[in-house]
Amino acid sequence: MPLEPADSNYAGEVAQRWRYKDGSGEIGVISSVTQAFCRTCTRARLSTEGVLYTCLFAAAGYDLRAMLRGGSSDEEISGAIARIWHGRTDRYSEIRTAETAKLRKIEMSYIGG
Repeated sequence: MPLEPADSNYAGEVAQRWRYKDGSGEIGVISSVTQAFCRTCTRARLSTEGVLYTCLFAAAGYDLRAMLRGGSSDEEISGAIARIWHGRTDRYSEIRTAETAKLRKIEMSYIGG
């Protein structure tokens, strides 16, 4: 089925999207390592345990449950989230892409009969 590129729906959208030319739908691909989007990422994740993660690949996050259960106000929680977000340094995909680019490339050729 023929495809055509689809425009982003919003700033910071991470999927590259294509729509079927017949209008029957669309597909999207998120290439987080080969086409890193860390600098424009607008996503944070909150786990069921109350841990805020500022990166999809993060191994550690920030405990918000203690604030929620400790009676912190909405303003205090909002302020904490803002400080965490603005202070974030996680750039997993950008770092991995840069490190991968330094590796020796293996060339393959097809020998067939």
